[in-house]
Amino acid sequence: MTLRRYVVRSFVGLSVVATYNVAAAQVGHDPASSPYRDVLLKSGPSFFVGQFGGGRGSADAAFANARSAAVRYEFPAGKTLILVFGGAYLDGDRFIIDPSADSSSPNRKTGPYQSTMVLTDLMLQLRLTGAKSWHGFAPYAGAGIGVGFETTTPPDTTGSAYKVGTKFTLTPAVGMRWHPLRRIWLSGEARFPLWKESYPVSFHSTAPDGSRVLPLIHDLSEWIIHPWFSAGLGWSF
Repeated sequence: MTLRRYVVRSFVGLSVVATYNVAAAQVGHDPASSPYRDVLLKSGPSFFVGQFGGGRGSADAAFANARSAAVRYEFPAGKTLILVFGGAYLDGDRFIIDPSADSSSPNRKTGPYQSTMVLTDLMLQLRLTGAKSWHGFAPYAGAGIGVGFETTTPPDTTGSAYKVGTKFTLTPAVGMRWHPLRRIWLSGEARFPLWKESYPVSFHSTAPDGSRVLPLIHDLSEWIIHPWFSAGLGWSF
């Protein structure tokens, strides 16, 4: 079974289970007093602010520590699935690493310096309670793919040739929505974007004291995960 078929079948299976559980839970409830309410299955925009964290990688050079602002637009795909297009602006920082400086030199790592990124993504979300909310609350889980690129680059005169470059992301996510009104919802969300960090060959070069930014046995690429916590406000037309 291919990965794509596995993912699709997993979402379909979870969707069936979620819908069944909600329907079963409503048996015996008077509709007027039931804690379950229909969710409006309409498209609409949402706005999120949050904090983008994560490690800086083995070389301590990666982008992190960013405040984020995101705009997203969602389209319902049936009663349990939502297709979400999004774009985010990340205002963070990173360090400049000089592989030609001794490991004890203050010039080996300087900063942090401001660095900004734009991240776009496409995500498929699963409503874990189907087309219903419980007391207005509706949890969800999702997964997506995206592309990010640095828009503000700190000055680097070290000649290391390190660049953030274009990042292709894989992003699992979980969240909780609260529907205080029929068309308005609030959300708390945790995303975990993963991208591959690529380092220049200079990070394997030897400094005057014999040290290296990365030992020769360390690959010049590695995957880094970035916990990203956000709060959002959405509107369904």
